[in-house]
Amino acid sequence: MDNNKIYVFDTTLRDGEQSPGCSMNTEEKIKVALQLEKLGVDVIEAGFAAASPGDFDAVSRIAEVVKKSSICSLSRAVENDIKQAGLAVQNAPLHRIHTFIATSPIHMKYKLKMSEDEVIKRAIHAVEYAKTFVDDVEFSLEDAGRSEISFMKEVMDAVIGAGASTINLPDTVGYRLPTELGAMVKELSEFAGDRARISVHNHNDLGLATANTLAAVMNGARQIEVTINGLGERAGNSALEEAVMAIKTRKDAFGGLYTDINTPEIYPTSRLVATITGVEPQQNKAIVGKNAFAHESGIHQDGVLKHQETYEIMKPEDVGVFKDSTLILGKHSGRAAFRDKINQLGFDKVSEEELNAVFEKFKVLADKKKDVTDDDVRMLITDEALNSDKTYELVGLQISDCSNGMPMAAVTIKYKDQIMQDANIGDGTMDAIFKTIDRLTGYDGQLKDYKVLSVTEGKDALAKVTTRVSFDDKSPEFVGHGLSIDTMLATARAYVGAVNSYLSQKERLAKKTEHQV
Repeated sequence: MDNNKIYVFDTTLRDGEQSPGCSMNTEEKIKVALQLEKLGVDVIEAGFAAASPGDFDAVSRIAEVVKKSSICSLSRAVENDIKQAGLAVQNAPLHRIHTFIATSPIHMKYKLKMSEDEVIKRAIHAVEYAKTFVDDVEFSLEDAGRSEISFMKEVMDAVIGAGASTINLPDTVGYRLPTELGAMVKELSEFAGDRARISVHNHNDLGLATANTLAAVMNGARQIEVTINGLGERAGNSALEEAVMAIKTRKDAFGGLYTDINTPEIYPTSRLVATITGVEPQQNKAIVGKNAFAHESGIHQDGVLKHQETYEIMKPEDVGVFKDSTLILGKHSGRAAFRDKINQLGFDKVSEEELNAVFEKFKVLADKKKDVTDDDVRMLITDEALNSDKTYELVGLQISDCSNGMPMAAVTIKYKDQIMQDANIGDGTMDAIFKTIDRLTGYDGQLKDYKVLSVTEGKDALAKVTTRVSFDDKSPEFVGHGLSIDTMLATARAYVGAVNSYLSQKERLAKKTEHQV
């Protein structure tokens, strides 16, 4: 075992998706998983397979398409959870089951209502049962940050003996300070020795998640559990981009420690996750925030122009940020030049069908915008990929409104080979659009969230709209994405996208149920 390598365990698709408003459908999860593989993540925690049929479907489909990263499913220390996790990851070339039980006094007393002996017995059985499905089992001592060291050693001994090869020590509620967590990891890492790899999973309730992760690495942890953009429950998790770049940038402090992360893919991965979830990193977010490599102070600008390292400790291009990059193409540019540009942006697996569709959108955009930027093209490609399921396709939109008038929307939609048109009034222009689409499709959606983002600067910037819609009491919320210079047109596209996402998931799960029967 290479004791200098830090294994990167990404849980964006599991813990990150638990962030309020960050749920993704199966197709979106697959796109994120493939990008995480390209990023060089060692383990992808693809979800909680036993949570729902949709979660099982997502984990199993990711297991079928990802070849280089290990695919992992979380499970409680419960037989059915473990079985579902094992079945979901079985087709992955590399796979893992991650099972857990709480070990802190407060959790055992109030949540589990179990004694220490009962917890140990449950933990042993969970690992032994997981080993009947996979060779690679990770065991987490939930709320390790508030657990007693002596009891954690008992549990670790038991589960390592049962076959667990990775022991995770989560600071589940983000309680510990770096010095405290470092000391805990050091003692437990020395206790485990070569019998198991020590992992950490730190939450950011006190803003210390990445600091705690790095303190753990310095004290013997060799796996870090992180998320893109720091997504996760409550205040989030340790951000992959921060932990990885700290280790890379401060080689002097971390000695020979390294990760296998392909760092120029960090920014593209961040943008993909932000686009899909509709949750943008704060502007001053380290590494991937809009201002991460911006310098407004005259002194700073002067210093950077004279020598980059005066105010930048890493190069923007090291994480995939290319400054002032504008696509020098226009409406007369050909497909060859356009493909060459998207290859430069890292989209090297775009099919001819996708290329043609995106190229046509680019031509339309080039007619309307003076400058088409890399971010514009990146968003065009991502938007096409996110709207691949087109049961309904928006063909036309006409709206009418004034300060004292009646808001109205006329919508034209294509369904199979049929063109459908309808119009409706509403409490506002958006409400009229949504009501018309509901009537055309026959699905009554409830808008749960709506976000609009300017892709670039200027009055002619593309508007990126994200809608989150539920269609019945039992279904989760479905995300729709829309892109246009016209915000209302982007809104209509996003709402239709949510309908398509709902129907795609519904149809796929129905077919899977029929096949099982």
